[in-house]
Amino acid sequence: MSIRAWIFLGLAGLILVGLSQSLYTVDPTRQVLVRQFGAIVGEPKTSPGLYAKIPFVQDVQRIDKRVLDYEAEEFEIIAGDQKRLVVDAYARFRIVNAKLYAQTVPGGEISLRSLLDSLINSEIRSVLSAVPLHAVLTDQRASLMDEITNRVSAKAKPLGVEVIDVRLKRADLPAANSKSVFDRMKTDREREAGQLRAEGDEEKQRITATADREVAVIKADAGLKAQFVMGDADAEATRLYAEAFSRDADFYGFFRRMEAYRSAFGTSGSTMILSPESDFFRYFGSPNGKR
Repeated sequence: MSIRAWIFLGLAGLILVGLSQSLYTVDPTRQVLVRQFGAIVGEPKTSPGLYAKIPFVQDVQRIDKRVLDYEAEEFEIIAGDQKRLVVDAYARFRIVNAKLYAQTVPGGEISLRSLLDSLINSEIRSVLSAVPLHAVLTDQRASLMDEITNRVSAKAKPLGVEVIDVRLKRADLPAANSKSVFDRMKTDREREAGQLRAEGDEEKQRITATADREVAVIKADAGLKAQFVMGDADAEATRLYAEAFSRDADFYGFFRRMEAYRSAFGTSGSTMILSPESDFFRYFGSPNGKR
């Protein structure tokens, strides 16, 4: 290859390097700052596309403009009622002012996350230490987290950062306290169960006593009615006997004596010693019972 060809290839390479150093692209998920000798030049480029810069003099800094997630390390706080609580928080944020962010957080996203960790930790302690433990574990927690979000967002705004949300993933008692709390809850439940059983036994006794009293009253009423019915039946039987006797006294006497015979002789193993002349056997000698 001739010297002229080598020179042509060299110039072409220099042109390509120059173009690569003078052009840059902006991704839809990024915003770009142009720096010249370390100083920021102009406003951030936020619209996607192809842009130009001075080669070898200017360089670019790419900053994410999406909503980012942050997860804090769990830490322990003391609530307003002096109860200890272990919390695990997370946040969502985005960089809304790339130029301000680059000027105030020179360490980039790693430094920003460290600052957020300090801000979130501080504001959670400040807010939750003023309320009792049950407020953190009930519906009040949503309003508390909104207050924490507003506080953290206000302090992050000078950094060019908007904190969208701060929430607690977990809020538990420390392991050292969990057993004592569980034992206390168990004791309370056992006490409530004992009270409910006692109330149930008392109600059972009351219902049983009421039922027994009602049964006794019903039986007494039934016995009284039975006596009235039996008395009426005996009276009706006596009336029928009297009516039958008045119609045919001889037949009635004969019928009654036959029933007496059946009762006396129908019982097995019975022994009677009577005189043959006894009035009991008068129908044995005469059908009409006359002697």
